[in-house]
Amino acid sequence: MIKLNRMMHTGLIIGDLARSRAFYEGLLGLTPNPNRPDFGFEGVWYDIGANQVHLMVVPNPYAGMQRPEHGGRDTHIAFSVDDVEPVRAALEAAGIPYSMSKSGRAAVFCRDPDGNALEFSAA
Repeated sequence: MIKLNRMMHTGLIIGDLARSRAFYEGLLGLTPNPNRPDFGFEGVWYDIGANQVHLMVVPNPYAGMQRPEHGGRDTHIAFSVDDVEPVRAALEAAGIPYSMSKSGRAAVFCRDPDGNALEFSAA
């Protein structure tokens, strides 16, 4: 049996670094980690608690793929928030489509500019 200690990071494929940085830094308020090595392709790392999100600019293998309308039914990252209402309000103000959890719990789902699904949960 493999013993897992903790989750370290989640890697997301993006197509446009400037557009993604505007979303992750401008809307979500994340700060880039300056320790990302030069991998020979564009990207950025963000620290979120003990974990990281790695954005990687590579050709998008999901181009043309039909994704579920609700992000909770797709591969997604879940972030813990104190209250979903400020998240919902910020997404609405930015004109970003979102959906509430289908289970009725306090969670909001949206997609980043490249279609990666994100969950913001107060649970």
